Amino acid sequence: MGYPDNPKMVISAVVLYLLLLSHQTVSEEQVQRYIIREKGENAVIQCLDQPVNASSLLYRWKKDGTVVAAPNPLKPSEHLSISNNGSLWISGLQSTDEGQYECESQTTNDSSWQTLSNTLLRVSEGPTSVSLAVKPATLLPNGTLYVRQGLDVYFYCSSESFPSQNLTWTVEDVALDVYERASGNKSSLDFSIRNIQPSDQGMYTCTSQNTLSKTTVNKSQELLVYYAPERHPECSWEILNEPFDVLFICKWHGGYPVPTLDWHGVLEENVIAKGPTINSTSQETECLEIHVNRLILHDVKEVKCVGHHVTGVEKNCSFELKRPYPLGDPLVTALEGSNITLSCIETDSLPPAKTVWKQKDNKIINTTSKYIVYDNNPNYKLLIINVTKEDEGAYYCYSENPLDARALEVFLTVKTSAGNGGAVVGVFVSILIMMIGVTVGVTVYSKRDRICIGLGFSHLDDDRWDVLSLVDSDEEEIFHDTVPQLPPLTNGHATTLVEVHRIPSSDHEDNADSTDQQTHTEPVQQSADS
Repeated sequence: MGYPDNPKMVISAVVLYLLLLSHQTVSEEQVQRYIIREKGENAVIQCLDQPVNASSLLYRWKKDGTVVAAPNPLKPSEHLSISNNGSLWISGLQSTDEGQYECESQTTNDSSWQTLSNTLLRVSEGPTSVSLAVKPATLLPNGTLYVRQGLDVYFYCSSESFPSQNLTWTVEDVALDVYERASGNKSSLDFSIRNIQPSDQGMYTCTSQNTLSKTTVNKSQELLVYYAPERHPECSWEILNEPFDVLFICKWHGGYPVPTLDWHGVLEENVIAKGPTINSTSQETECLEIHVNRLILHDVKEVKCVGHHVTGVEKNCSFELKRPYPLGDPLVTALEGSNITLSCIETDSLPPAKTVWKQKDNKIINTTSKYIVYDNNPNYKLLIINVTKEDEGAYYCYSENPLDARALEVFLTVKTSAGNGGAVVGVFVSILIMMIGVTVGVTVYSKRDRICIGLGFSHLDDDRWDVLSLVDSDEEEIFHDTVPQLPPLTNGHATTLVEVHRIPSSDHEDNADSTDQQTHTEPVQQSADS
């Protein structure tokens, strides 16, 4: 007998033979079947290897060697029943139904029972009652949970399964990346995140899988991490329909979710405007803008923007509103034919006032060949070229902001050249007054000793001198006796007797005989300042 030339055909034939042999062996050995059903379901266990004339057979079923279903029972069971083809029907599986089931058959002419099939029934349950908890967390109306940044957050999951289960915590972050956080095979599973951050927010899922049936149940919970902006709100303003209307702008950056912003008038504590927020430039800028005018701000001294965040953080910014108050020299004099500059300064107003120069007819002065207006905030100047008598009068430095309007009146006086004489007289009088003052000062300074001892200004010219009696003497005599003190005179001044002796000289010898040697004693009045 020849063999095929193709090796592949030989291999196929061998494999087919082995399969046929294997099938025959399985049938002969009646290898048990293995089925898994869920608790509470209805299960059907078929009776295999039935003979051709199966309709003439009787069937019964054993569980773990004990007959649990037989033909023509005296008391039919609603839980277990045998169908016409010999299959076992189990209604509402219970955990106690789990076990080894044998299908046996019997012919009407034979009293022996033949085993046709052997089936292992496993009953699984669950996962059921899957629950999870995140603490501490706050539930939003839409079912989402949120926590505040920086807290320690605990995650807990549990479920029930028979005979056992596997639990797994996974998280899907904002980038849609899924990664495992924890796993275990007990009835519950928990883990924690210390100092939770915005990067930890996402969809957290607890997965429970029955180890027998591989049935899987998932339960998910979205978790958000809220955080307030670190900085205070920023307050600013923009003048719109100047100078009557102003736009107040309040921005509070860097928080999640967006805050609630309110504008308040501080003194009255009335809410000028309330959020929600207006994303005016981008999604990262939370901004509340309000348009107010003088009617709203008339009595408001300060405005404040208050930011409220859902995490409980409250911060604010404010600025004080000030009315304009221009300052400057109210009187200005100029010579006819010259140029004159009128000036004012305005630094107090907030929001900054718009300042212009006006004439007495309330007409705004603009730059022309006659006038040049300089607007160098906060300095405002008006240059009048070639001043004439017609330019004389009142000019107004007018400042206005959304709170109020005020004007500084500057009066310009124009003098002609004929009026210069008055200026010269004024200068002369000024110099004369200055010279008189200098003279009086010098006199007072030179007589300061008399003034200091109490004589006052009335005795500055009262010069009193001591009266001395001079006595000529031919002999040199020195007077050593004590000079007697005379009683005080009626004018209050002390009087002292003084004698003065003159030493004779050759020039006086000729007249010595004709002159008697006398000693004249006269009182000397000594002034109080000696």
